[in-house]
Amino acid sequence: MTVPLSILDLAPLVAGGTAGDALRRTLDLARHAEQFGYHRYWVAEHHLTPGVASSQPALLLGQIAAVTDHIRLGSGAVQTGFLTPLGVVEQWGLLDALYPGRFDLGLGRSAQRRKSALAAAAPEATSSQAGGAGAKPVGWAAPDETETEARVVDGLLIPKSFSFAPILRSARSALFFKLLHQPDASPLDLDSAIADIETLLAGPYTDGEGNEARAVPGEGADLQIWVLGSSGGESARVAGARGLPFAANYHVSPARVLEAVEAYRSAFRPSATLAEPKVMVSADVVVAEDDETARHLATPYGLWVRSVRTGEGAVPYPSIEQAEAYEWTDEERLLVADRVETQFVGSPDTVAERLETLRRVTGADELLVTTMTPGHADRVRSFELLAKQWYGR
Repeated sequence: MTVPLSILDLAPLVAGGTAGDALRRTLDLARHAEQFGYHRYWVAEHHLTPGVASSQPALLLGQIAAVTDHIRLGSGAVQTGFLTPLGVVEQWGLLDALYPGRFDLGLGRSAQRRKSALAAAAPEATSSQAGGAGAKPVGWAAPDETETEARVVDGLLIPKSFSFAPILRSARSALFFKLLHQPDASPLDLDSAIADIETLLAGPYTDGEGNEARAVPGEGADLQIWVLGSSGGESARVAGARGLPFAANYHVSPARVLEAVEAYRSAFRPSATLAEPKVMVSADVVVAEDDETARHLATPYGLWVRSVRTGEGAVPYPSIEQAEAYEWTDEERLLVADRVETQFVGSPDTVAERLETLRRVTGADELLVTTMTPGHADRVRSFELLAKQWYGR
């Protein structure tokens, strides 16, 4: 039986475009996704990023819900370190009150990742790691990087690993986190944040001394909680121990996807939510009528990944002309190689075959695909071609 196919959208800006343009394209794509038969439509949470407009998932999903009828909507993922559990429950409770039973609350731990990176930082880490145009890529050959070699597992490429730790320790990152946090605030660990969210949803929240608090809207909301993770670390273990569904990021951290799903399944304990593990795995794809056209449309992808990997933050998605004119260094090509080599690019047959390999090797119960192209029509067409091929329509 074919597993469901879902979409992850970053509401990307393109070169020369505006945030408004990007958000209107997201609304249009969501309408098309529902028509094409996709199971879920998730939006990412990215802050202070020049090329991504999906900074507030709950706000954006309310707009998407208003222009769609039945497709499930969700976050990939709400960063639990940037909001209190009450703030999360109130936002998503409001969405469920208006559009009942349609929302997936995907949770991540971005803020806690920076805290861990700082704790493990070498004393000599300095602001020179901030990155920027013309700077040496700060993520390359990081001293705390897991030195795994590329390998192929039953047809699936598992590339050499990459570490974001130097970026998380950079002066640029420190500025971003200053803006994202209240002064002296300390983010809860992921397990504690989820525990508080689940308690508030079940309601009431009590302090053991006879006092109680209720989230309205929020208490009783019909939300499906997911945990997203990029490794076999805290996110995978917490998701498994709490019996929650887990989404693993092959498109962000392809080197660690098998580690992530294995850690989740090893930690899994049945819950009222799930009797057995449930895994969704993401992939970056570009589909066109033939392989050559798809490769042409995917030309800017490496340059866009470079902007992320050097600590600049994702830039507006480059045009094909900009990408073809860029002069790469050997070091830069190595910096983005794992992402470029694991992007699934080609005809519907080609991409569907690679997605099936990803599903088989990871044992995924669902796949989550994301697509970047300079032109909106090409992006919509990519999702349409893939859905037709995947579901045999």
